[in-house]
Amino acid sequence: MIELLRAKGLESVPHGFAGRRGGVSTGIHAGLNVGLGSADEREAVLRNRDLARDALLPGATLVTVHQVHSPDVATVTGGIAEGDRPSTDAMVTDRPGLVLGILTADCVPVLFADAQAGVVGAAHAGWKGAIGGVTDRTIAAMVALGADPARIACAIGPCIGRLSYEVGDDFAAHFAEADEANERFFTPGGRPGHCQFDIAAYVAARLANAGIGRIAMLDEDTYSQPDRFYSYRRSCHAQESDYGRQISMIALPG
Repeated sequence: MIELLRAKGLESVPHGFAGRRGGVSTGIHAGLNVGLGSADEREAVLRNRDLARDALLPGATLVTVHQVHSPDVATVTGGIAEGDRPSTDAMVTDRPGLVLGILTADCVPVLFADAQAGVVGAAHAGWKGAIGGVTDRTIAAMVALGADPARIACAIGPCIGRLSYEVGDDFAAHFAEADEANERFFTPGGRPGHCQFDIAAYVAARLANAGIGRIAMLDEDTYSQPDRFYSYRRSCHAQESDYGRQISMIALPG
């Protein structure tokens, strides 16, 4: 059974954060692996993508992009063939029947909706994209389609949690250099020269600073729940040869 987590504030539009439960992949990818860039069997990945889409909006068109940890956003008006996927990390649309899908395996998936304007968005916020402003640009792209930041509701889905995300002090310094207020997202780590990064809180703060008043946080740590979520960092620590990706989706009905 596919598990789709829902978020408060997005009830008026089809949306869901899928984990790894369900699906047809086996081995280290076992479950609902939707990553075309993984070493999983291609037919299994394609089947999983269809299963995920149909769990949300049967018969709709699933749209994904080639994610590159950028702050760039694509405005989607129709389906995109696999070979034509743009290299970008967020999408927005005002077209019903398109399922925007963002893939993650520790990074932060963010779903956006202005139901009144009929505009939705989805963003993949790894640390590079997050500090580069991918969420700010997603909001701007939604506004260009008629959305109002005061009406936009956002949800932050499963991602690596603070207790699981150890980084070096030099990494934290990079964020502090961008804004001294970012120091609050780092807490002392268990080893000298290291600290713990709360990336979900950082992304939430970026959303709030951009004028978003409704932000739901699912508070699900991908690293510490191997039976529910894929995790790049966990796979690296386990010295596995590859890892799966989960999908977060949003659409306009119709």
